[in-house]
Order: sequence, then C-alpha cells, then structure tokens
Amino acid sequence: MTFKKMNPWKWCLIVGIVAVCWAIAPSMARNPSAGNEETYKGLKIFSDVIELIEKNYVDPVDSKDLINKAIQGMVNSLDPHSAFLPPEAFNELQVDTRGEFGGVGIVISLEKGVLTVISPIEGTPAHKAGIKAGDQIIKINDESTKGMALWEAVKKMRGPKKTTVRITIFREGQTEPKEYALVRDIIPIESIKHKILSPGYGYIRITNFNENTTRDLSTALKELESDKGGFKGLVLDLRDNPGGLLNQAIDVTDLFVEEGVIVSIKGRSSKHNKVYNAHHDAEARRYPIVVLINEGSASASEIVAGALQDQKKAVIMGTTSFGKGSVQTVEALRDGYGLKYTIALYYTPSGRSIQAHGIVPDIEVKPIAIQEKKKEGPGSGLLREKDLKNHLEAAPEEKEEGGDSNEDSMQDKEKMKENRSRFGPLDAEMLQKDYQIRRALETLISFEIFKNIRG
Repeated sequence: MTFKKMNPWKWCLIVGIVAVCWAIAPSMARNPSAGNEETYKGLKIFSDVIELIEKNYVDPVDSKDLINKAIQGMVNSLDPHSAFLPPEAFNELQVDTRGEFGGVGIVISLEKGVLTVISPIEGTPAHKAGIKAGDQIIKINDESTKGMALWEAVKKMRGPKKTTVRITIFREGQTEPKEYALVRDIIPIESIKHKILSPGYGYIRITNFNENTTRDLSTALKELESDKGGFKGLVLDLRDNPGGLLNQAIDVTDLFVEEGVIVSIKGRSSKHNKVYNAHHDAEARRYPIVVLINEGSASASEIVAGALQDQKKAVIMGTTSFGKGSVQTVEALRDGYGLKYTIALYYTPSGRSIQAHGIVPDIEVKPIAIQEKKKEGPGSGLLREKDLKNHLEAAPEEKEEGGDSNEDSMQDKEKMKENRSRFGPLDAEMLQKDYQIRRALETLISFEIFKNIRG
C-alpha cells in the first residue's frame, strides 16, 4: 500500500504510533522498563491488526470506525464512568449541565420498550400542544421509534429554537394515533422544585446539579424561609438524583454549612488532590433538616448528603445511596470528540470514601411498596455502583451485602407515578402520599415538639 492510496485515518494512526514510539524511545534508552517495552509492542500489534483486518476481512471495513471502537473498548475497560464520546454524545453531555436546551419540553423514558412521555414540562411547546403523561411516541418525523434508543429519540426531538419536529402520539382511549407539529423553544432544565408541606415546614427537591442549581436553590430557600409564621424545618429530597456538576454540589452544601470541610478529592496525581471548605454565611440556617436519599442518589447528591451528615447539619433518611464516589474530568478532543475519565475519588469531611459503599442513612426508611414486596438479597433489580462491571474499589473496609429484588407490574405503575411527580409540577397530594416524605415531616415536627418541651 502506497502513502498516496492509504486511508487518511490509517495514516494518522501510523503517524501517531510512530510519534508515541519516538517519544518513549529516549526514556526507554535511559531507563528501560517492562512497561515502556510492552507499550511499544502493543502499539505495533495494534497497527498490525488494523492492517490485516483492512486488507483481508470478509467485508469492507471503515478504518475510522475500527479505531473509534478500539478506543471505546480501551476506555470502557477502565471503569463504568470513563467513556470515549463521539461528537453527539459529547454535545449531549454539555447540554445536560448547561441549564437549558432547544427542544419541545417533554421528559421521556422507555416503558417496556415503548417510548413514553413521563411528563410535559409546564409552559413548553409540548405542554401547550396538549401532550400528556402516559402518551406513547410511536414516530418522530415519520420515523418509527420501535427499537430506538432513548438518547437517539432525545437527540431527534432537540434542536434550534423555532425549528419544527413532528411527533406521532398514541394515547390510551383513542382509536387513532395523532400527529403533533411542535415548534422548538429554549427549555430550561429545572433542577429545583419547592413547596410548603405544612405551615412552617418546607420541601425542596433537587433533581440534578446543573449550572443554575445553587442560584435556584437559594431563591427557593428565601421564599420558604419568608413564612410569616416562622420557618421550622426543611425536607431536602435527593432521591433519584444522578448527580452533575461538582462545583454545584459544593456550593449547595455551602448554603447549609458555615465552616469546615465539605469534600476532599484524592487522585494518583497530586495535582488532582484538593480540599473544599465551607465559607461563613451571614444567613446561618439553624433549623433542622432531613435529607432523603435512595439507591438512585449518586455522585454530587452523595457529596451533599455525606457532608451534611458528617457536619451534623442534617438527619439522613431513606435507603443506602448508589455509591459513586469517583471524580471524572472531561477533555475535548479534535473533531468534536471528547474523553471522560476518572481522575480521583472523593471523601466526606470525616474521611469516608463512599465509592462502592454509598451513604448509609441515619434512619432507614423504605417506600411502602418496597417494604411490602421487596426482599434484600443478591440478584437485585436496582443497581448500585458496586454492582457495575469494572467498578473501582474504595479503601479497604467492610462491604454491605444485598440489594433489592425486581419490581412487579404494580410497582412499575407506582414508579411511573413517581417519575411524573419528579419531573412534572409538584403535586401536593402526591407529596402527602409519599411515605418517606411523611416520615421526614413527622421527624421535623417531633423535633419541634421536644424542643418546646425542653423549653
């Protein structure tokens, strides 16, 4: 094969291999090591494999695709949270933390393989057009959604403001599907929702940690605290919060903690080691707080729960959290690609690593459905960090055993209701029916009663 006819991607690969080998050759000469020699051999083998497949494989292959998959396999083998991101996925990752995006304003999920609307976001094009929770999306721009991945459906419905997307909806009780032409708009990613649970007692749900979370939380707190009858306590709901931006988790915690460590980060490289401390705030919050967590609370939400627990600023209630105690950084690569990889583990103020262990609540309270229909044991349907392939281990200490069993159809319906409540407007009736929220409120009220008894 001549250089003129060589595939550009293969040419780049060979140049890269030569450059790497050239770079490591001097160090190998100065300080020969098995590691460097193995790297050199491995790169040569990789080049040989690409060339053999390109020349001899039964079907024509795309060198670019082969190389991308090879990189993906390499990165994916590190841990569950490291990933080589193609341009579409890299862009989606940036959108998810930006606080807004161009779209139609619906939260969707795959319910038994069918693309289903969890909730329309109030005031958005989908909400104004009459899209309802439970609607099944069977087509997007005349393309069937059967077998379509969730991220792919999201990508197709997102787009620039004032552009149009057509979605075909099947609704229970109707005989024919209906098509909606929706004009995209800028959709805010709402991470904070709040409501008064009972006179003097507030409720705040944080669904994720994006660029606007701390600002919106501060606004919600001021509104709740302005209760003329006096503010007596807060339920902070972090259940099913998958995390988000580290700086937002730190700033959120800083709203409640006046001094001391919030979280520390330790990696292999000293440049990744850092301790984040609280700053004194003129608005000290002295009222009691109950933080709700569950197996869906991960990463940034575990930082907040762990810090408030260690700093004695809140009672943690619910079930053990997911256990993602690793820190990822995202590097932009050429041609729109990105690399997300793990650089460190984080530790709570008392020095606990929650990697693969999670935050254990002070008071364990399971949802009623789980209490009645689930058993702790291996083969659980709800995954935690420790169940993921290639998960990183924490510092040696005792591991908890067990998990949760699979949900049945009745619990699937309950989960659907929970999702609608989580992503849609807060429903006072749904909040009152939520067993864990009721227990949290009862705990706050009990604290107030005991405080008055003691004078």
